[in-house]
Amino acid sequence: MPSAVSLAELVERGGVYYNVGGATPQDALKEGVRGLVLPKEIDAEQLLTAVLEREALMPTAIGHGVAIPHPRSPIVSDARLQRVAVLFLKTPISYNALDRRPVSVLFLILSADARTHLSVLSAISHLCQRRDFQDLLAARPSREELTSFISRLEASWETAGER
Repeated sequence: MPSAVSLAELVERGGVYYNVGGATPQDALKEGVRGLVLPKEIDAEQLLTAVLEREALMPTAIGHGVAIPHPRSPIVSDARLQRVAVLFLKTPISYNALDRRPVSVLFLILSADARTHLSVLSAISHLCQRRDFQDLLAARPSREELTSFISRLEASWETAGER
């Protein structure tokens, strides 16, 4: 299923951050959100509160060392402010993942509507099932390497008409 929004573009907008500290998901999210470069329209404390409230309902670890924290409701109203920040943790942390593996990468999703949100969740989940993507994440790639990899796969999804 082709996506109306490019995950690679959202990651380009959101940035890639390294060595985010924290011994718990809450601590890692606090440090991660406070370290983000955000447009002035997004309040970091409001974002943090929304993400922590969502995590309290159910942890967002999806397995393979990845979690996809996000607010329950869109926190941005302008589609141009949508982004996905990729946070590589300094030390893997227990995150109550179904596969019991500690989490070392967070994909923090900020979307403007439910359709984009679900599309991004689907794309990240699909990528995380691929061994080559898992290996790429383990190598802590640069933003350019990560977005290039995602762009190539998105192009193949478009030509195949699937995700």
